[in-house]
Order: sequence, then C-alpha cells, then structure tokens
Amino acid sequence: MADIMFNGPEGRLEGRYHQGPEGAPLAIVLHPHPQHGGTMNNKVTYGLFHLFVNRGYSVLRFNFRGVGRSQGKFARGEGELSDAAAALDWLQSVNNSSVNCFVAGFSFGAWIAMQLLMRRPEIRSFVAVAPPANMYDFSFLAPCPASGLIVIGDQDEIVPPDAAKTLAAKLSRQRDVHVDFQTVEGAKHLFGGKVDDLMTVADAYIGNVSFAPIQPKSGGRRG
Repeated sequence: MADIMFNGPEGRLEGRYHQGPEGAPLAIVLHPHPQHGGTMNNKVTYGLFHLFVNRGYSVLRFNFRGVGRSQGKFARGEGELSDAAAALDWLQSVNNSSVNCFVAGFSFGAWIAMQLLMRRPEIRSFVAVAPPANMYDFSFLAPCPASGLIVIGDQDEIVPPDAAKTLAAKLSRQRDVHVDFQTVEGAKHLFGGKVDDLMTVADAYIGNVSFAPIQPKSGGRRG
C-alpha cells in the first residue's frame, strides 16, 4: 500500500494506492461528504478499498480537495467530480495495460461515482453505498450505462431506503443493465456496527462481476 500525491485540478490530491498484477482491472473508491467529516479513511471507504485489494484489483482511494493533505476547497460537487476524473486519469496512467474499471462510492461519494460513471466508458460496473437519492439529482443517469449494486441500511435515518430502491428500479429499466438493490439489516447511514455486514454484501457482488473483453478507446467519454 502506497501513500501518494497526484495532480488534481486545484492542486495536489492525497491518496492511498494498491498495485495489482499486470493488466488487473482498476477500481476507484470515493468518500462521503467533505463538509460532514468524510475522508478516504472513513470505515466504509476503507473497507471497500480492501475488498478490491483482496480481489486483485489495482485500486485507489483519495481525499477530495480540501480534505487531509489535498489542496483546494470544497466545490459543491462540481469540483469533486473533477477530482475523481483526475484520480482515474492518474490510475490509468500507471496501469496502461488495464482496460476495465470499477467505481465505488459512499453517500456523497456515491453521487460523484455515478456522475463519473456517465462520463467514462471504461467504467464497467459500480457499487453505490447509501446514494443520497433524496438530496441530489440523479436524473443524469438517463440511461444508466452499466450494471451495478445499490446497497443501503434498512434503518438509514438520512437516506430513506425506499428512495434508494426507487433509484435502483429506475436504473434497471434499460436493456442489458441490471442494478441490484440490497439492504443491510439494522444498519443506519454510517453503518455503525454493521460495516462487516455491508462488506459481505459488496464483496459478493464484486466477486460475481466478470468483464467482457473490450478494446481500449482513447479519449472516450459518455454523454
């Protein structure tokens, strides 16, 4: 595991990186809201990172601008999306033989992850933990370009589980895309005491994803 600094749109960004085998799929993990204590060392973010490590991915988690040693200031999501794109650019630059990518995010990080998914065709699947479907507009996912997992605590006091379930159902309406919806029994928004249960659900999904062979595309973007 390496502590890294890489260039972002508003200065240097701090991250933690694990290098997988040559040609391994890539994963990027995005943390919760910077203004509510979210960092790359959040227990859920940390746990998701290590799921990908254990599955043989080359994986990066990082602090959005203004968090930890990352430079810049909070930018209402627009800037954080740019940070995530820069993080994926860096990850690809050190893994130029890798094609497929997974994105995962928790809460605010899930919202950013889904926006990144729309813009980067190399992202082939996702895990969105407690996506704040009641707070942020997810209508940009029209249509959702990849299958994935939405998981939430059934006692979430911030994001109503029904809002996340409705989002999952909406995203599954297009052909060849399936968004699995799962709940973690007894878990609230921060998954206190339930992180291991969450990781069991997420790991089962990640382990069942197989990427169909594709050819790399240069400069491609969705939407």
